[in-house]
Amino acid sequence: MTATDWSMPDDLAAQVRKLWDRGRLLVGAEGGGAAFPLSLRLRGPDRRAMSDAFDDVRRWVRALEDGSKARRGFGYDIDWTEIDHRQLGRNRVPTGASIPTRDDALRLVGKQRQADRFERLATATLGACAELGAWIGKRPMTMLEHGDEWEKILAVLVWFRANPRPGIYLRQLDIAGVDTKFIEARKPLFTELLDVVLCSSDAVDASAKSSFEGRFGLLSKPSLVRFRILDPRHRIAGLSDLSVPAAEFAQLAPKLRRVFITENDINGLAFPEVRDAMVIFGLGYALDRLAEVRWLDDVELHYWGDIDTHGFAILDRLRATFPHATSLLMDERTLLDHRALWVPESSRHPGSLARLTAEERGVFEMLATDRLGERVRLEQERIGYGWVMRAIEGDVAEGDGVPAPIT
Repeated sequence: MTATDWSMPDDLAAQVRKLWDRGRLLVGAEGGGAAFPLSLRLRGPDRRAMSDAFDDVRRWVRALEDGSKARRGFGYDIDWTEIDHRQLGRNRVPTGASIPTRDDALRLVGKQRQADRFERLATATLGACAELGAWIGKRPMTMLEHGDEWEKILAVLVWFRANPRPGIYLRQLDIAGVDTKFIEARKPLFTELLDVVLCSSDAVDASAKSSFEGRFGLLSKPSLVRFRILDPRHRIAGLSDLSVPAAEFAQLAPKLRRVFITENDINGLAFPEVRDAMVIFGLGYALDRLAEVRWLDDVELHYWGDIDTHGFAILDRLRATFPHATSLLMDERTLLDHRALWVPESSRHPGSLARLTAEERGVFEMLATDRLGERVRLEQERIGYGWVMRAIEGDVAEGDGVPAPIT
């Protein structure tokens, strides 16, 4: 070990700074914080260096002394030992260093003011929400980082504790000095805090893991279903293209015979007029929004998705709710006749699908096993419009019951 490897005052301060960065200087030892006196790692010269680099050793000792509490009035104490060197005689050499008190540690890294602020924030927090005592011990730096806005944060916590599961939109919260965007921008933090503050009540729906609104009983933006009425005779107040909340769509109960579902928005917009029919589009895997739309049980239901593993997975998922759904333009002939328009599927759907017909399963397995090429995919919007029209007319579509367009 050379002189450049020996611990200098800055090295000792860096050890203390790491403890600060981890919040261990802000909480007591009982809460996982640093215990005092705090021992520090000290690297120093060996006996050989005492002989070969005695001047370096003296400069090192002097530097440690100059940075110590004995000289500066705060910081680290030096542990000394006397050695009896054959050539140099008796000398006192540092063998260790320690920080006697928390105040010494804070002064050494210049964090007294921040620590004082933390104490004020912690006192205010425990006064308003005593439930957060353990959280403060685990996340002291989080509270300090949000110190400028902590008063507002506490106001939100107190409001929710007084108004659990309020059943209103976030925009409707009336908390002095707090606007909607303040909460929106800090949802992860508020989720963490409210889980603690409200844990003793029924105000937290732990199953709503990804929805702040659902977790804490707020109203959220409703899931919409977009659809077009394909028969002008069935338009709603003259409107053909509408987006409505899923719950309202479930109550619609139109007098239709046929419903098409397609994923691509442009396909939905370009879908031809069909007698007694509508097209639903743009849902993707969000087909679950249709689960409560029970009037779909009583219509002919046709699903048109991409010819890839995920397209068949969505079809399979739709049939879990509506077993009578049939596929449209997802057959082997359509796939093979559009070979020039194939693109790679970015990721394959894992596993098997239990609700496909024998022919659909055959196409799915061709895709899943790369029988036609690596990760083959035919996107629905790449199929020629004339082909689509013929399928709807029944020339290409599988099975019966696909209606002719209105002419």
